[in-house]
Amino acid sequence: MDPARLELFSNRFAAIASEMGVMLQRTAMSVNVKERLDFSCGLLDEGGRLLVNAPHIPVHLGALGECVRGVAAELDLAPGDVAVTNHPGYGGSHLPDITVIAPVHVEGRLIGYVANRAHHAELGGIRPGSMPPEAANLADEGVVIAPQYLVRRGEPQWERIEALLSQGPAPSRAVAENLADLGAAVAANRRGVAALRQLAKGHGEDEVRRYMTALYSRAADRMRVALDEHAESTGRQVFEARERLDDGSPIEVEVTVDRGSARIDFTGSAATHPGNLNAAPAIVRSATIYVLRLLIGVPLQLNEGLLEPVEIEIPRGMLNPEFRADPRQCPAVVGGNVETSQRVVDTLIRALGLCACGQGTMNNTLFGDDTFGYYETVGGGAGAGPGFAGASGVHTHMTNTRITDPEVLEHRYPVRLERFSLRPGSGGAGRYPGGDGLVRELRFLSPQQVSVLGQHRVERPFGMDGGEPGTTGRARILRAAGGVRELASVDQADVEPGDRLVLTTPGGGGWGRSQG
Repeated sequence: MDPARLELFSNRFAAIASEMGVMLQRTAMSVNVKERLDFSCGLLDEGGRLLVNAPHIPVHLGALGECVRGVAAELDLAPGDVAVTNHPGYGGSHLPDITVIAPVHVEGRLIGYVANRAHHAELGGIRPGSMPPEAANLADEGVVIAPQYLVRRGEPQWERIEALLSQGPAPSRAVAENLADLGAAVAANRRGVAALRQLAKGHGEDEVRRYMTALYSRAADRMRVALDEHAESTGRQVFEARERLDDGSPIEVEVTVDRGSARIDFTGSAATHPGNLNAAPAIVRSATIYVLRLLIGVPLQLNEGLLEPVEIEIPRGMLNPEFRADPRQCPAVVGGNVETSQRVVDTLIRALGLCACGQGTMNNTLFGDDTFGYYETVGGGAGAGPGFAGASGVHTHMTNTRITDPEVLEHRYPVRLERFSLRPGSGGAGRYPGGDGLVRELRFLSPQQVSVLGQHRVERPFGMDGGEPGTTGRARILRAAGGVRELASVDQADVEPGDRLVLTTPGGGGWGRSQG
């Protein structure tokens, strides 16, 4: 392949995913999509393998391929069809993340897929925001959408999806907003379908297929080289690490590298979690492909070719729970997508010695009442590495969203933002210090329900090569009537007007011993 033309096609494919993202943002209604950009778009080949993506959210993107393949196996996707699901048993992440998929046909022949995944800040469940800390099963977390047609041969199925969102024991509190965002997702996919067809028309269907295959192969080849180089540079062939969630649940990994291939074994990790920190295998694969991408020192799309030379073993348990037909018999997973995914990254980064631990959490913050649910993630400190200090007040690893502008937040919701600042001194000391976390303080103007999902409230983010660990995070409610309610890593509380939520996020670990 001509390297220049391969790069041109890589950028053409990526431009399609970016155009999809712009369309999704511009046509969505919710703050979560339009303002926070909590969505991702990707382009996949005819086998449902992720090829390129827009620079969106790693935890979404790495799981898109498994979701497309799972849905394609369930539904006969014809020209004009659009499928939808949020089911973690079919490559979904957690229920608020709804995936919308469209096949791309050229003269009746399947050439690939376009897909997007967007987080709906309200999708039902036993608590506003659809991320209930006390969820005991999947049904507690909201409306479950098994793979189904959202558009069938050009005919929308809006009545069917509206009925699904509106019924059941815990229906959505924002059906109109859900439907509007799903409409935006369909529009984004239509843009992607049209753009890929136009590319095939201008350059030839065979040429497009050829460069799709070439991109996948290039990623696989570079992964093989990177694995060999990392093993040689560290003088090791087997890399091991063990991390613990704040409640003590272990995540263990053994990475064995041999002649440009690797076996990644999560044996020893926790059994199925009694709460909501179970992670679907698609999420574990997503975290793994993200970390493997870090080994390659050149710009490269997040492409499933990276996993071609890699075998992943995920035993039954917290990282591979069993999903049955009845959602009431499925484990809760909403925290697995956002929190366990981050801790899987922590564990892999520690095993491979890439850098110190970042904040290792998304600091999920939710509030609402019977009429609305709001959701945001909050940044913290990044881990330092060989030759660089950790960044302060940023999203790290599996998340990549914005924070809602204060004006939008206070206009749309009954809260007031009292403080949003860096947390000096929270990063771990070292030759290269870890980044500092943040302080975020919200005052509530009406009675509401608050939920928090976080990690590194107990376990400190580790330092590397003699660097010090970062400082743990903390969340507490300051009562207007007096008193303080300390919140655990995964917790909930009811608040009254004047109560304040004060969130302090973890700092990143340092790298190397401090000089002097």
